[in-house]
Amino acid sequence: MSSESEAPATGICSHGSDDVFIRGKSLCNELIGQRSFTEMIYFQVLGRMPTADQAALLDACLVALMEHGLTPSVLAARLTYSSAPEAVQGAVAAGLLGVGSRFVGSMEGCAALLQRIAVAEDGEAEAKRIAVEHRAQRTPLPGFGHPTHKPDDPRAQRLLELAKSRKVAGRHVAAIEALGAAVDATYGRHITINATGAIAAILGDCGVPAEIARGFGLIARCAGLVGHLYEEHQNPAMRAIWEAAEQAVPYKAD
Repeated sequence: MSSESEAPATGICSHGSDDVFIRGKSLCNELIGQRSFTEMIYFQVLGRMPTADQAALLDACLVALMEHGLTPSVLAARLTYSSAPEAVQGAVAAGLLGVGSRFVGSMEGCAALLQRIAVAEDGEAEAKRIAVEHRAQRTPLPGFGHPTHKPDDPRAQRLLELAKSRKVAGRHVAAIEALGAAVDATYGRHITINATGAIAAILGDCGVPAEIARGFGLIARCAGLVGHLYEEHQNPAMRAIWEAAEQAVPYKAD
């Protein structure tokens, strides 16, 4: 981070009359046709190219995050599109506003917890401490639990399998597994590691800082929202959603 006395500057992009340069690399000669979109996301955000195995795991995480049905963010996007179909970007933006600490973006909170475990002298003890803290405070544990995927989230299982087979799994994957064991012991029942929990661990082992982890959820969900908006354009569901909401939440006088 630069000091207040230094002039502001960017290290991401510059351009001239004959090319664009992203973090020092020629867009036309070194990036277009040479690197995948997933590699470019990592490079643009972090300033270095991922390894082939890291790129494969990042790609798997983006695929896993892209779609999960008529979620709150999808409903917000579809309803906004039905009101302003001339502004696809507005509908996508409405959906992205719902990527928060409870839906889609919960990998950020989980990543911060995994970092605590990863740097602790005794990781198992720190995992136990986190589980006890959340149970005592009755607060949601980011990266754990799912209303549909029980007893385990198949997306998380697949992603963690890939991380191990690709040799990307490291201290953060070990941390999510330690936390999972501590959660089960503390709560006295099995609570699944969900997709965002697995993704938090994998992003951490790919070198993605916790404070930007949610950004990968935004990128993936943006693509999913575009698909939903095109379906809304072809086969509108807004009226059915609106009517279902009115029936599910009837007026009740005070």
